[in-house]
Amino acid sequence: MDIVGYLDKSKAEVDKAIGKYIPREFTKEKAEFVFGKASYSYDTKALTESLSKPVWDLLDRGGKRWRPGLLLLVAEAFGLKPAGVVDFAALTEILHNGSLMVDDIEDSGETRRGKPCVHKLFGEDVAVNAGNFMYFIPSLVFIKNSGKFKPGVLLRAWEAYGQEMVNIHAGQGLDIWWHRGNGSPGEAEYLQMCAYKTGTLARLACRLGVILAGGTMEAEQALGKVGEAIGVAFQVKDDVLSASGGKFQEFKGYGDDVTEGKRTLIVIHALQHLDKKGSARLLEILGMHTRDKVLVAEALQLLAKQGSVEYAKKRARDVALQAWEKAKPLVPGSKAKGLLEGLVMFAVEREI
Repeated sequence: MDIVGYLDKSKAEVDKAIGKYIPREFTKEKAEFVFGKASYSYDTKALTESLSKPVWDLLDRGGKRWRPGLLLLVAEAFGLKPAGVVDFAALTEILHNGSLMVDDIEDSGETRRGKPCVHKLFGEDVAVNAGNFMYFIPSLVFIKNSGKFKPGVLLRAWEAYGQEMVNIHAGQGLDIWWHRGNGSPGEAEYLQMCAYKTGTLARLACRLGVILAGGTMEAEQALGKVGEAIGVAFQVKDDVLSASGGKFQEFKGYGDDVTEGKRTLIVIHALQHLDKKGSARLLEILGMHTRDKVLVAEALQLLAKQGSVEYAKKRARDVALQAWEKAKPLVPGSKAKGLLEGLVMFAVEREI
């Protein structure tokens, strides 16, 4: 089985686990499982309409579920059966989609995975609340699984969750600040932003996989770096695909990063190599936050002019492979290890 087959196979179990914590339709019993017994009475229809429907509207649009797959593979590689940690795998997907919901509001996004963003369909108030709900629902995973692990394991896992949830907001804050036109990040600053914005949840998936399997701190840190690098590679590859078109347009608009004024690795490289006139024009278009196809195409031509797209591709590949080579000796030999390596390669070679 290749990594794509593995992700497809594990998706159903992950979605089933998500449904335990965010049911598609709230009943009295399901509301009590999530929120506890009501002091008065639950309006289950209101809970379904304001929480379940917007969350599952986004989840049902697809997504590769590679973060849950990453956690399951790491746990299995370190000797733990995936079935014992599927709730924690679901946790990472819940967090990821919550971040997308909030991110789309912050970026004034129009589409996500081929449909109008959740806030466009349900309203910003519902989307903000549902997104925040998805940030905190993972706490229940720890509560509901408290008796399944040795003392200290869940505390260590909780500490990882808490730190990474702090870090993801640092990444998003940097991204927002820069695409408003403030500051000029260099490559190192941009990669750090990616490490926190996109790498955080992949790093958390790897850390949790090692922790729950009883792995060492050394292994946790090394595999965490692999997850971070995969996340960075995914982000940079998203930037590349957004600047390249193809099938990616069906899921995230071609040139959307130009419209949003993103200071991507491609933009940073181009600004360093374009002449003064070209750099000034690129910054001008990015500052417009325009949807004008002619202007977006002009910006994309400037990005392609200096080989910046190809540079970003290579950089993403190097980041991911270097992290894997460092961690590889710490991972016990198994089928799961081979699939882990396949996931690293998938991150840098995918076309969608």
